[in-house]
Amino acid sequence: MATIRDKDDEFEDLGDLQREVVQVVWAHAPVTAEVVRARLSRPLKESTVRTVLRRLEEKGYITHTVDGRTFVYDTAARRGQVAARAVRRIVDWVCNGSIEEVLVGMVDQNMIDWKQLRMFADRRGRRKRERK
Repeated sequence: MATIRDKDDEFEDLGDLQREVVQVVWAHAPVTAEVVRARLSRPLKESTVRTVLRRLEEKGYITHTVDGRTFVYDTAARRGQVAARAVRRIVDWVCNGSIEEVLVGMVDQNMIDWKQLRMFADRRGRRKRERK
């Protein structure tokens, strides 16, 4: 059985508001707190949005630069990285680290088929060879 393990620290879990804010940053980066605030599904105080952004930065999801006196936020981690870490937690918790069990379950539940898995593996293999 294959397992997923590496030395990287895992991203901390996010609450609903933090997930919504990081989605806005991923979709529109680089952005200011005011842009984030305007794109949220509910009205929030500016200080609340800034606090959420600061916490997301502390957790490693976003970064910022300063333009004059304005903080400009950008992504620190790609969606794929975050998704992979979330899946790793599920694999470890539910399947005792067996990625094989997860993939077979996904095929059995028609979430993905073997042809798609082969296509992803081939694409990933090409990318690795191109980097060398």
